[in-house]
Amino acid sequence: MTPPPGLVISASASGSGKTTVALGLARAFRRRGLVVQAYKSGPDYIDPAFLAAAAGGAAFNVDSWAMPADLVGAILGRAATADVAIAEGAMGLFDGAPTRGAWGTGATADLAARTGWPVILVVDPAAQAQTAAAAAKGLADFRANVRVAGVILNRIASPRHEALVRAGFSEAGLRVFGALPRSPGVATAERHLGLVQAGEKADLEAMIERAADLIERHLDLDAVLAAARPMTGAFPSGGRLPRAPAARIALARDIAFSFVYPHVLAGWRADGATILPFSPLADEPPDPTADLCWLPGGYPELHAGRLAGAERFRAGLAAFAATRPVHGECGGYMVLGAGLVDAEGVRRRMTGLLGLETSFATRSLTLGYRRAILQAPIPGHAAGAVVRGHEFRYATVLAQPDDALATIADAAGAAVPETGSRRGAVSGTFLHLVAEEAR
Repeated sequence: MTPPPGLVISASASGSGKTTVALGLARAFRRRGLVVQAYKSGPDYIDPAFLAAAAGGAAFNVDSWAMPADLVGAILGRAATADVAIAEGAMGLFDGAPTRGAWGTGATADLAARTGWPVILVVDPAAQAQTAAAAAKGLADFRANVRVAGVILNRIASPRHEALVRAGFSEAGLRVFGALPRSPGVATAERHLGLVQAGEKADLEAMIERAADLIERHLDLDAVLAAARPMTGAFPSGGRLPRAPAARIALARDIAFSFVYPHVLAGWRADGATILPFSPLADEPPDPTADLCWLPGGYPELHAGRLAGAERFRAGLAAFAATRPVHGECGGYMVLGAGLVDAEGVRRRMTGLLGLETSFATRSLTLGYRRAILQAPIPGHAAGAVVRGHEFRYATVLAQPDDALATIADAAGAAVPETGSRRGAVSGTFLHLVAEEAR
C-alpha cells in the first residue's frame, strides 16, 4: 500500500508554532472533505492525541532512532486510503540523538529525507525582519536530500513587520505560503512534561476550530496542498505493528494513565487482542478475566492522593499480580512502587507491588532515548531481547531495591542507573517502549 502525498511541518526550534499550524492544517483540509492522516516525528507522547482530534483519526509516531524501518513502513502503510499526510516535526528540523539508531538520529529531517515529503518551515520572526529568511535559507540548504517547499510565518506583529519579513524571503528565494498574526486564542497550554493532554482540555475542539479559522484566513491553502508530494523513499515490505503480549489486556486508562504509543495499541488490536480499559482514579480494579495488566505512563503525581486512597484498585491489582503478569511504564512503574513523594513533599502510598520510591519534591529532568537489554522477560518480549524506547520524567529515584529488569543505555551508549525493576510477575521501567530490535 502506498501512503498519500505528504508534507512535513517543521521549524528551527521548539516553540515556533508547529503544533498550532499542524492542527489548523489538518482541520482545514478536513473541512474540504479530505481524509487526513497525521503523524508525529519523534517520541513525543502527547501531540499525537491532539493531531488525532484535528485529523479525525488515529495519529502515529514515526521515529528513525527507535523504530526499525519495516515498522515505519507498516505504520505509513496504514494511511493508504488518506488523501494527504501531515507529519509534525519535533524540536528543530535537524535536532536528534548524538548517534544513529535504527535508521537515523530521530531528527525530523530523517523522515523528510526517507519519505521525500517536502518540508514547510514554521518561522517565528520575533525581534527579526529580513534575518529570519537568512536563517531559513540555512535550514533549506543544510542537507541535500531534505527539500524545503517554503515557509509559514507565525506571530507576525504588524503589516509593516510582515512586509519586511517577506522582503527577506523574496531575496532568499523561499516561498511564503502565508503569515499568521499573533493569536493567543489558539495557543496550546503547557505543563512540566509538555502540552496538557488532549483529554484534559475541555475546549479542545474549539481551539482546533480557531486554529483552522486562522489557517484559512491567512494561508494559501491551495498552494500548501499542491506542495504535498507522494512518498519517494522505500521502506522494507512485510513489516508489522507490535504483536499483542496477551489475548486479553487490562489497560489502565484515565488522565493519570494515558501515555501509550498509538502504534502499540493499533498492533495489539490488529493482532486480535481484547483491550479492557479500567480507571485507577475511579478506584476500578483490572478486569479479572484479563491475561495481563498494563499500567502506562501519565501524570500519577498530580493525582497521588486519589491513587493512595484507591483501595479497591490496589487490592484488585494485588490479587491480579498473584497469578498473572503486571507491567508498568514510567508513571505506571511509579504507581507499582511503594511510595511517591509529591511536589509538596508529602509521601503517598502506592500499590507496593515493587519497592520503588520516587519523589517530585525536587524536580530533576531526565529524558532521552533508551536502549534496553532485558535481563528478564516482560509481556511480549523475552529475556535477552533488545528494546528501544524513550524516557521523560521529573521524578527522582529514592530507592530501587528489586532485581534489575534490564541493562539500559542512553542514545550515546552511556549506562543509565535506573534499570527498571522486577518482582515475581510484576515488572516496570521508566522507558516507554517503542519497538524491539530485530534479532
